[in-house]
Amino acid sequence: MTDLPTFTLAIVGAGPRGVGVLERLSANAADLLGDRRIAVHLIDPFPPGPGRVWRYEQSPLLRMNSMPEDVTVFTDDTVRIDGPIRPGPSLIEWTRQVRTGTLAHPVPDGLRAELETLAATDFPTRRLQSRYLEWFYRKVLAELPSGIEVVAHLAAAESIDDDETVRLSDGTTVSADAVVLTIGHLDALPDPGERVLEHFAQQHALAYYPAGYTADVDYSAVPAGEPVLVRGFGLAFVDLMLLLTEGRGGRFEELACGGLRYHPSGAEPVLHVGSRRGVPYHAKTGYRLRGKPLQLPRFFDQHAIKALPGPLDFRADVWPLIAKELAWAYYTELFTAHPGRVRMDFAVFADKFADLAWGTAEMDALIAGSVPAAEDRLDLEKLDRPFAGRRFDSGEEFGKAVRKYVEADLARRADPHHSADLGAFMALLSVIGQLPVLLATGRLTATSQVSDMDGWFHGFFSYYASGPPPRRLEELLALAEAGVVSFLGADVDIAADPASGEFVASSASHPDTVSARTLIEARLPSASVSRVSDPLLRRLRDAGALAEEAVPDVGGVPLNSGRIATTITDFRLLTAAGTPHPRRFAVGPHTSVRSAGAFTRPRTNAVSFRQNDALAREILRLANP
Repeated sequence: MTDLPTFTLAIVGAGPRGVGVLERLSANAADLLGDRRIAVHLIDPFPPGPGRVWRYEQSPLLRMNSMPEDVTVFTDDTVRIDGPIRPGPSLIEWTRQVRTGTLAHPVPDGLRAELETLAATDFPTRRLQSRYLEWFYRKVLAELPSGIEVVAHLAAAESIDDDETVRLSDGTTVSADAVVLTIGHLDALPDPGERVLEHFAQQHALAYYPAGYTADVDYSAVPAGEPVLVRGFGLAFVDLMLLLTEGRGGRFEELACGGLRYHPSGAEPVLHVGSRRGVPYHAKTGYRLRGKPLQLPRFFDQHAIKALPGPLDFRADVWPLIAKELAWAYYTELFTAHPGRVRMDFAVFADKFADLAWGTAEMDALIAGSVPAAEDRLDLEKLDRPFAGRRFDSGEEFGKAVRKYVEADLARRADPHHSADLGAFMALLSVIGQLPVLLATGRLTATSQVSDMDGWFHGFFSYYASGPPPRRLEELLALAEAGVVSFLGADVDIAADPASGEFVASSASHPDTVSARTLIEARLPSASVSRVSDPLLRRLRDAGALAEEAVPDVGGVPLNSGRIATTITDFRLLTAAGTPHPRRFAVGPHTSVRSAGAFTRPRTNAVSFRQNDALAREILRLANP
């Protein structure tokens, strides 16, 4: 038999997703590669393994919002894939093995203290996670089969020619047979509304910081002592808050009575923060489930999804199933872990609950009759918009209400008395895992998919389930007490005031306004192929080789989602003409085949692992048809 030439694969993006695809190529090679050889070129200006977001070279103040027991890069026996399972240590297991010398991996002196003391329920620094990802990459390299070799390029991919030649920023080229884009979040240029503010800033010598990854933005010019408007109250704000306070020399003091006191350095600005909800994301819980093991998915599974008649409106048709799933997990934990706070046997409640639709008077009556305390009932609307419809006399009064809200959230998330909240959290994770089934049906209306599922629901998920460590909200309270942070309100609006030559913030929560010469958009930009700033993606888009996803609609008029258009089944890039490219692929949170932009929890049959395995097998079949 004639020897086949080496098949060359270029993976653009060598962070956790790119290395995850490499691991699946290695795992599936024995089954599918045969005698063919593959040369894999990992292309990324940042170190392979950690990549850009998790690189070691960032502030030691920045931490993960996940516990180390909840982070893994390895498949386990819950993952339903065609390829082999290759288990490995979670982040906490890896930490313990390095700590005891069972596993050898160099750790910088600056991480040694953290490594020695890290507990399963702590929140690690991103620098420690960087070392875990670096070790994972090295392990994948060490275990490559003889038919696969890897070449890493510390450079950016700038263009891809028609013959799949990838041109890099260092002047070199890679002549590839296939290309995979694993590029993570899409950096984007300002949208039309943001461009107005940006232009206003240029005209009046103001400072405007558009949306971006916080660790990549240079905030050194943000002036000390001056008011700064901040739009966004999620994880990007938490990072910004730390960088502009403790990162500028301030100090948090642990108080004997509990809580923190902040000692300013004098170099801090005064941050006035607002958002749609007007409150920060919920803190992560500090306890474990105590009741009967959850049966998930229960009401939002593939059978229930496929039984829904189309066309589907997410809020009207799908959300009631999701809400019932959240409530099922919540009340399972409440009834079985805290039976003294309910008036009905769980088996009786469960039978009645199963027969009722969410949001009906009968369901409300069942819950009200069996759960006497209002604080023990799951109110999803209040959770989503805690200050909706409330109007305060002043910003000061609203600020007091926000501080009480945050204090209550911290107390609730630390108290096992409220472990039912963790049940709802686990159900949300299960729901995320079922959404690909929903998308595969193709029955969501375009508006509902883009605005309700991609927009509102994923925002609710992040707000409820992907919040910061509790310590961060304690720091927020200390900064508010010190006068370094204040709260603008819900439904915040930022206007350019030509009379004063400043930005002016107002909200629906109170009549006061705040003016400032600096405005920061504290959030990641939303996906937008039309506004993408990455040179490679822009060139592919302008050449018609990459397109924005057009979500089909029952009315026949598709709606652009902002995401990179790919086929659903095999991840191939779609051209502007709608044709799947035979040798180009893309995978990640901002493609048509959606996935979470977070790390995988062990034993959750993670969507990202399933996608990585399917993509790797598709590439191996392409290499060895």
